[in-house]
Amino acid sequence: MKFYYHLPKILLLLFLLAIGIGTTRQDLNEAWGFYGHKRINRMAVFTLPPEMIGFYKKHIEYITDHAVDPDKRRYATKHEAVRHYIDIDHWGEFPYDMVPRDFTDALVRYTDFYVISEEKDTMHLFGDKVVEITPNYIRMKKDGVKAFLGRDSFDFPYDEYRAFFKKNIQANYYEDDWKVDGEVINKFFKKYKPKVKAKKAFAIDRFSPYGICPYNLPVVQKRLTDAFIEEDKNKILRLSAEIGHYIGDAHVPLHTTENYNGQLTNQVGIHGFWESRLPELFADKEYNFFVGKAEYIENPNDYYWDVVMESHSHLDSVLLIEKRLSETIPRDKQYCYEKRLEATVLTQCKTYARAYHEAMKGMVESRMQASIRSIGSAWFTAWVNAGQPDLKKLKNEELDKAERERLKNEESLFKAGKIKGRSHGN
Repeated sequence: MKFYYHLPKILLLLFLLAIGIGTTRQDLNEAWGFYGHKRINRMAVFTLPPEMIGFYKKHIEYITDHAVDPDKRRYATKHEAVRHYIDIDHWGEFPYDMVPRDFTDALVRYTDFYVISEEKDTMHLFGDKVVEITPNYIRMKKDGVKAFLGRDSFDFPYDEYRAFFKKNIQANYYEDDWKVDGEVINKFFKKYKPKVKAKKAFAIDRFSPYGICPYNLPVVQKRLTDAFIEEDKNKILRLSAEIGHYIGDAHVPLHTTENYNGQLTNQVGIHGFWESRLPELFADKEYNFFVGKAEYIENPNDYYWDVVMESHSHLDSVLLIEKRLSETIPRDKQYCYEKRLEATVLTQCKTYARAYHEAMKGMVESRMQASIRSIGSAWFTAWVNAGQPDLKKLKNEELDKAERERLKNEESLFKAGKIKGRSHGN
C-alpha cells in the first residue's frame, strides 16, 4: 500500500502527540507500561506464609509502587539496563553451551584482554577470538601470545587466569575503563618468562552488553537475605520490590533475545504489545492471580537460569503468532487511536489484541502467574536463609537521608527521559 495513503494518519498522530496537554512520558509509563510489574508484585504478597504476610500486606502499597524503580534507574546509570535481560540467542544455537552460568566464567570467556608493552605494542592475549577454553586450561594463540611470550601457542592454567581476572579485572566492573597496572602484569606472568615487559593493560567487556539478568538475580537474592539478617526494614522493602521487577523481566520471552522488540523481523513494538498492552486489556478481568504458596528455592543460581530458559522456549510462539496475524488481518484493523490520560496515541486495536491473546492460548497469563510464584518464593527463601526473623519486631524507621536523595535523583533523571543503556522499546 502506498505511503501517501497513510500520510494523513501519520501527520494526525504526530500532531496529537505534540499537543498532549500536560501529559509527559512519565505519566504514560506509570499509568500504562508499568502496570504489569506493579500487579505482579502486589499479588506475590498473597503467596507468603502467615509469619511473613502480615508484614508484606502492611507495606503492600510500597511493594506495588516501587516495583518499577529498576526501570526508572535505567535513566540514572548505564549499568542498570543490562540487569533486565539476556540475549541468550546471541551466543549460539540452543542449548547455548557457550554461555557459562557463572558470571566470572562468562566474563573470562568474552572479555578481551590487551597488554601494551614499553615499546607501545598492543598484544591481544585473552578473549574468545584469540583463545580456546577448556575446564583446565586456556590455549593462547595468534599474534598476541607470540609477541608477548615468544611462542606460537601456550596452554595457560584456567584457574590461574580466572583468579587473576576476578581480582584485577572484574573488580573494575563498574568503572568506565578496565585498566591493570603494568607491574601487576609483569609479576603475574613472571614465571612464564615473557619476551617483553608490560607497561600497562586494559580489558573490554564484550559480554555484559547482551544482558546479565540471570547473573544479577542471585546477587539481589543474597542482598535481600542480608537485609533480613540485619532486620533492616527499609532494605527489606526496597530489595523485595526490586527483585520482584527483575524476576518479572526474567519471565518475559522478549527479555531473552537480541530481537527484543521485533526489530529484526519487522515487528517493531511487539515488546510493549506482549508485555503491556495484553495485560492491561485482559489481566484484571480474565486472569487468575491466586497461584498458591511460595516455595523454598534450593539453588537460586540454577533456579533463575531455568526461569530464563523457560521464557526463551516461548519466544518462537511470541514472534511467529504475531507475524501470522499481522499478515492476515488488515493493517487498518491492527492499530487504533486511543486516549491515554490527556494524550491520544496509536496502539494495537482491542480486536487485534484479542486475536493475539487467544492465539497464544494463555501464555501471558501463565508467565505472569509464574512470576508471582517466583517472587513470593524469592522473598520466602531470603527470609528462611536469614533464620526466619520475627518481622513483627522490625522498627518503623524512616528512610535515611541517602536513600531519600537516591530516590529523588532517580525520579528526576527518569522525568528527564534519557535512558542510559538499551531500551526495550516498551
